[in-house]
Amino acid sequence: MPYIFKKSIPDRIVDVLIIVILSVFGLATLFPLYYVAVVSITPYTEVLRNGGFLLIPNTFTWDAYKAIFNSGVVPKALNVTIFVTLAGTALNLIVTTLLAYPLSKKYLPGRNAVLMGIVFTMLFSGGLIPTFLTVKATGLMNTLWALIIPGMVSTFNLLVMKTYFESLPSEIEEASKVDGCSDVGTLLRIVLPLSMPIMATLGLFYGVNHWNAYFGGIMYLNDRDLYPLQVVLRNMIITPSVSQELSVPQSQLSALPPESIKMATVVVAIVPIIAVYPFLQKYFIKGMLLGAVKG
Repeated sequence: MPYIFKKSIPDRIVDVLIIVILSVFGLATLFPLYYVAVVSITPYTEVLRNGGFLLIPNTFTWDAYKAIFNSGVVPKALNVTIFVTLAGTALNLIVTTLLAYPLSKKYLPGRNAVLMGIVFTMLFSGGLIPTFLTVKATGLMNTLWALIIPGMVSTFNLLVMKTYFESLPSEIEEASKVDGCSDVGTLLRIVLPLSMPIMATLGLFYGVNHWNAYFGGIMYLNDRDLYPLQVVLRNMIITPSVSQELSVPQSQLSALPPESIKMATVVVAIVPIIAVYPFLQKYFIKGMLLGAVKG
């Protein structure tokens, strides 16, 4: 029979302590999400009765969700956020790929100089005012493209993708060229199908960044119809009257606590990302490990 290693009592105690500590940290991480969800479905009277803090509500109501979706403001902002996230992530991946693939070839003329220039941007940037003036001069103000184009490429993501391309066997690309594939054909037919893990990983990075972005909306957008969901949520939090932000008469919201409406909007903002992540998790882990093998 194979030898089975038995842990000593001190080792078992350490294992129990580690499990307890990790469980506490896990609960501390999940509790804010749980509290937000609970407040969003709790009736007004119960929120008041518990002083605004409760763990398990006695009754449930979906009035807060009905209010935000009937207002028209949150659905419109949600559609804007979905468009910016999908279009922005697609363009991010396309441009990042077209930059990373040539830079992964050591025979590319001027490769080192280009890489030095790219890495330089990780340490120094033009700053807020020059960026704002650039966006204004290019006619992107008050358009959704102002939320996409200025951050088209992340230097960190570019270097991760370049490292991943370098880890692919060069013999595969050489064989494709022997068969008559051009550089573009090799990229589309050989390299990209082998790069789904890194594409899913960086797509998740870009997508989460677009979904949670609100500063660009504050800086570059004046039309309230173009506000993404995060800007609407931010305005709801800092505005004294929630009805004013939702463009709904106060009489229609009198039976709802402002906290419930705010929390319902937060749930709408975080659920899509939480729902997408499990489908990308296996690619996320594999892509990050393979993209960090070489320096």
